[in-house]
Amino acid sequence: MTDLLVTFSDQIVDRVALAAPGLVSLFPGQRAQRTGFAWGQNLVVTSEQNLPHEAEVPVLLPGGARAMARVAGRDNGTNVAVLALPIEAPALADAAPRVGALAIALGAAEGGATASMGIVHQVGPAWDSMAGGTIDHLVRLDLRLSGAAEGGPVLDGAGHLLGMSTFGPRRRVLVIPAATIRRVLPALAEGRAARGWMGVALQPVQLPPALAASAGRETGLLVSSLAKDGPAARAGVLPGDILLAVAGTAATHPRATARALGQHAAGQAVGLDLLRGGSPLHLSVTLEARPPA
Repeated sequence: MTDLLVTFSDQIVDRVALAAPGLVSLFPGQRAQRTGFAWGQNLVVTSEQNLPHEAEVPVLLPGGARAMARVAGRDNGTNVAVLALPIEAPALADAAPRVGALAIALGAAEGGATASMGIVHQVGPAWDSMAGGTIDHLVRLDLRLSGAAEGGPVLDGAGHLLGMSTFGPRRRVLVIPAATIRRVLPALAEGRAARGWMGVALQPVQLPPALAASAGRETGLLVSSLAKDGPAARAGVLPGDILLAVAGTAATHPRATARALGQHAAGQAVGLDLLRGGSPLHLSVTLEARPPA
């Protein structure tokens, strides 16, 4: 009789072996080892928060060869970074996340692979990160992940790619879906500028009736603080200003505004419609890439 447990174990081993040739160990700055994985030809994907300051990263390739990889592009909004590196690996088909499905999170270690297994704990709709990026699905895993494995691929039971592992709040293990990576990767691989940031903290505020009448709306976003020497501060925005619109888009919620800014690249100028002391004010701010945390 076939031993089902041995068969199951062998199939997991086969899934890991198929993906292992694409795993890359990263050694960013003073940080401990992290993981990236091959995506297409000559590209490696990893978690952007693994590489907060680096332009180049020492890497260890499958088999033990060492090299330097250039950071071709990064998007802290979706937490995706891409490195230019001559590596080829078998392409993995994408998988749709399903609650309760098997999840295998892979990491790189000394030119080989590590594996952790659990299940997909939660699947939710698209969500916006605090940095203004849109993630196609909320995918949370029920498994333990080492710090060294962050940025590695997450497979389903068939060996298909769910996406990339990363740590969320309280070190909960999340997946950046393969669909999100595919959406942002072309721009990052071409080295296009990061999404725009203007350096303000905003909170919703109800406008007094007199201001609401002049503004033609009942709510806005209060500028509660500014990043020192940030784009908004240099443009003349002050704490206490009330933001009404960004580039003609109504400012209704901080995350929605961050998302609207994210449609503009760093280096672009956008118009801000504000209220200051009850009087309308228009300023232009030149966006920058969000600085590393």
